[in-house]
Amino acid sequence: MTRLSLFNSPLLLGFDQFERAVDRISKAATDGYPPYNVEQIGDNALRITVAVAGFSAEDLQVQLEDRQLTIRGKRHEDEDERVFLHQGIAARQFQRTFVLAEGIEIIGAALDNGLLNIDLERPVVTPKVRTIEIASTAPSGASQTIDAGKTRAKAKSSPVAAESDG
Repeated sequence: MTRLSLFNSPLLLGFDQFERAVDRISKAATDGYPPYNVEQIGDNALRITVAVAGFSAEDLQVQLEDRQLTIRGKRHEDEDERVFLHQGIAARQFQRTFVLAEGIEIIGAALDNGLLNIDLERPVVTPKVRTIEIASTAPSGASQTIDAGKTRAKAKSSPVAAESDG
């Protein structure tokens, strides 16, 4: 089966990391356990809240590896064997992953009333505009021919003045 890539355009250069991230997301399990919310709590702040009722802080693990946030939960067996007449609260182990955009930082994690809150921050990035000087390889004062298909234009080479940033 041929795989169709979203980033298969010659105009999209250097997006191979994004393509790998999309592959990771699409291969992730579609299991809905445990449920979670992603909310915006500020202009540049996010919070992931995962419902982990019955898990203690010692039962949970939060890791960041290569921009992939992984939350794992595994309950340790109780030393005293409990006998359930009905067990409706899920206590199975889980793994939930989130692929973070570049630059997102994890501020912290806290367990509160069965909810694991992970706070994230996206630093403000100021766009930079940079002018690239075009160097000429022709000797100064010589004319060079620019071939643009059927049209030919003669241009005298002149030093290119660098524009200021801004």
